[in-house]
Amino acid sequence: MALKVTRADVWTATVEDRVGGAAEKFEALARAKVNLEFALARRTPENPGKGILFAYPVKGAKATRAAQEAGFAKSASIHSVRIEGPDKPGTAARIARALAEAGISFRGLAMSALGRKFVGFVALDSAEDAKKAAAVLRKLA
Repeated sequence: MALKVTRADVWTATVEDRVGGAAEKFEALARAKVNLEFALARRTPENPGKGILFAYPVKGAKATRAAQEAGFAKSASIHSVRIEGPDKPGTAARIARALAEAGISFRGLAMSALGRKFVGFVALDSAEDAKKAAAVLRKLA
């Protein structure tokens, strides 16, 4: 299983938990022609009335400016690794097991397949864990 593994800077924004709150934030990125590969929105039960948006990638001066003006910031606390490869049964299990055997605890894992390929993101607590996870995942074959 040949995997393409890269570090990923995930951007986050707090959003009001109301109709159209997420749409407004994402529309600001769309107006700047930011082409997102990954987006996730969810409520934050620990912060009633609010939600959080995750977005990747935000690249270039225009995209960065638009993201910042919309309330997004590159996350300083979420260190992510992007994984891409062929979609095969058991891929998620192999990735999770490889990380476990390396002593790496992840804070989040999102994976999706389209056609014969998958893409996923592993969120980790530190830059050191992300570096270690990337090295472990590059060795999966």
